[in-house]
Amino acid sequence: MSSTDGSVEAVPPAESDIIVVGGGPAGCTAATLLARRGWSVTLLEKGSHPRFHIGESLLPMNLPILERLGVLDAVAAIGVRKGGADFPAPTTEGYNAFRFDRALDSTWAHAYQVRRDEFDTLLFQNALANGVGAWQGRRVTTFATGRDEVTVEGIAESGQPFRCKARYLVDATGRDTLVGSQLRLKRKNPRHQSAAIFAHFRGVERRPGSDAGNISIYRYDQGWVWLIPLRDDITSIGAVCWPDYLKGRRTGNRDFLLQTLRSIPNLWQRMEHAEIAGNLHATGNYSYTCTRISGRRWIMAGDSYGFVDPIFSSGVYLAMHGAEAVADVVDGALRDPGYERRLQRAYSQQIRRGLRTLSWFIFRFTSPAMRKLFAAPRNDLQLEQAMISMLAGDVFRNNGVAWRLRVFKLIYVVTALGDLKEQARAYFFRRRQARAVFTGGTAGQDGA
Repeated sequence: MSSTDGSVEAVPPAESDIIVVGGGPAGCTAATLLARRGWSVTLLEKGSHPRFHIGESLLPMNLPILERLGVLDAVAAIGVRKGGADFPAPTTEGYNAFRFDRALDSTWAHAYQVRRDEFDTLLFQNALANGVGAWQGRRVTTFATGRDEVTVEGIAESGQPFRCKARYLVDATGRDTLVGSQLRLKRKNPRHQSAAIFAHFRGVERRPGSDAGNISIYRYDQGWVWLIPLRDDITSIGAVCWPDYLKGRRTGNRDFLLQTLRSIPNLWQRMEHAEIAGNLHATGNYSYTCTRISGRRWIMAGDSYGFVDPIFSSGVYLAMHGAEAVADVVDGALRDPGYERRLQRAYSQQIRRGLRTLSWFIFRFTSPAMRKLFAAPRNDLQLEQAMISMLAGDVFRNNGVAWRLRVFKLIYVVTALGDLKEQARAYFFRRRQARAVFTGGTAGQDGA
């Protein structure tokens, strides 16, 4: 029996085929798909939906996954249509828009901006509707694997302990990294580190016409800012910055965020009549990976394995894409255990390849050379279209994107060499910041 509020039964069932820990996009996707294949699935979520979560901008490549889950129309009903991403530029409009309908493959030519409390609840309810035994308020604290089973133990919100067994474990705990923390696999990213302070605002000016739902990205000396239009005149705005910048604040989070946004004139113009509507949080040091993504009878999905930076809004897409692949691995391993290592190896290679592609751009996004290239994009060899495809999340298919991105990297190197002194200064500054540590955040640790 399932429980969505903890009021039906005190503990989850003692045994099932698969335990999925984490009720965000990754966990709900994997659980739904595995239940459809006939497995008994127990989904354990530490919190209760609806709950606030950052990561509100989806990518076009999310849409076919949502369609396969059967929730695309429902997401469209709660979302704001996102036609692309825009960046400030010396143009008549004051920005360059990278519109998804210009991607190399424009089958999915838009995405949605969503409030994560609504989006995650929708996915959780869909898992229930597909036969998943889903439980909220159940925090898993430890796991153990045996030859033929895996066991998890935890504590319910009521304080009552529980213990469940299954044939396989899917870790979708996000930044809690259940397996990574217990096995000490989690590693701080040695090349990139950032912090963020963010809130929901009301009354922010939106782009005109079809660009009204764009995510807008603004750079400033200490990092970059996202602006995500949501329903009901709500806009999510967050300042991603170097940890030392956030550590050095001398005011409260509210004043510090406003001070940072005020320092960006073309952004502040859009906030003349804006006010904070809620969800003010700070968080930091969220760039990490685990040294392993799977093991005997367990596998990670989404942020439980790693997270780099929210710059390209890739978190939810990578989580759901990975969860689909996880469902294939778990299904295959349970049907024929002899294939488990082979299936896990292929999954690991796929996820690492996608993260490498995105990470290369993320690590260099605030560099002087990248600023120049984004301010004056060119479409020779369809390179701009390849960049748009990357921004759309199209980093796993062999459809002409990969080789064009390699050409773009070469152009980046040439551009960087044109101002080597400034480029080197930015590089060494970023490397110093990668060693910084920020504590005292107010955001939860759950990931996608």
